[in-house]
Amino acid sequence: MSQTPFQKFTVKKKNSVIKEEIRQEKKTYRKERNAFFEKKKEEEYQARMAKKNGMAPKAADNAKGNPAREEAASTRTTPKFKPTGGAAKTPHTKSEKAKAANDNAPTGVMPLNKFMAHCGVCSRRDAVTLITTGKVKINGTVATEPGYKVKETDEVVFNGKKLFVTKNLVYILLNKPKDYITTTDDPQGRKTVLQLIQKATTERVYPIGRLDRNTSGVLLLTNDGDLTQKLSHPSYEIKKIYEVKLDKPLAKADFEKIVKGLKLEDGEVNVDSLAYADSKDKSIIGIEIHSGRNRIVRRIFEHLGYDVKGLDRVMYANLTKKNVERSKWRYLSDKEIRLLKYMNASKKK
Repeated sequence: MSQTPFQKFTVKKKNSVIKEEIRQEKKTYRKERNAFFEKKKEEEYQARMAKKNGMAPKAADNAKGNPAREEAASTRTTPKFKPTGGAAKTPHTKSEKAKAANDNAPTGVMPLNKFMAHCGVCSRRDAVTLITTGKVKINGTVATEPGYKVKETDEVVFNGKKLFVTKNLVYILLNKPKDYITTTDDPQGRKTVLQLIQKATTERVYPIGRLDRNTSGVLLLTNDGDLTQKLSHPSYEIKKIYEVKLDKPLAKADFEKIVKGLKLEDGEVNVDSLAYADSKDKSIIGIEIHSGRNRIVRRIFEHLGYDVKGLDRVMYANLTKKNVERSKWRYLSDKEIRLLKYMNASKKK
């Protein structure tokens, strides 16, 4: 039966979505309020500096009753430099956003791959590949060295577009469905996870880690290059929990083999925890692992002769898909972002 007649019942927003919208509105209001007071402070500061230099009083006294002098006085009291403080108006167009991002870019120099991560292009690790394959230009010349120190005066171009360091960091949790790939674009025209969150942000975000096309569950997308680097690095041992559906019950002997550790074609793999998710159905397994190797969970069971019928990631780091329906997304809270940034900091090598 067609579900079309019932579509009007599915558009009702959940309380969690409404709360998130209210939270974002409050956050925007606080930013605008702070910007107003910063601007006011800057204007008061400029007035004090003008008065201290004796410009404003003298100009005012000499200009009384003389329109020409009044105009000259007003010209002299205008600062000859652009204020560094205060708040500019909120950018709306793409060019305004790019300019604002460039104005807020950090001073000094940074490696090219780190610069690209801060611009929201990709992670530092993926940036190395883009750079070494000659897809990035600096001041019109192809750059192939990821460690090149980018200066403020350098013009970095990727895919024909000039890059600017972004200050508007975005963190999105997606409950990924099957049949979507975790890449920013696909030459074959397949569906990507970015299509599911296209209304979430205008910033260029990218997925941290990968879930293959037939794997569902928790996926984090962001334009925070530093966080991406941390969560992707093996030394931090970021925890991942999966629910696996096998084509047959997992035998006790194979269960013990997995717990003890298996030797695959690319080396030994150890799981952190293994359990039957359903006591009545031993073909459904819960597995906790921190390895980030490609298709590692599927390969563990395929190595023992099992066919993985379904694979769902129920936890990534400290994030779960609770209250997030399949194909839906939500923004991370400030608390979740802080926990991610300081997670397993003691394990850094």
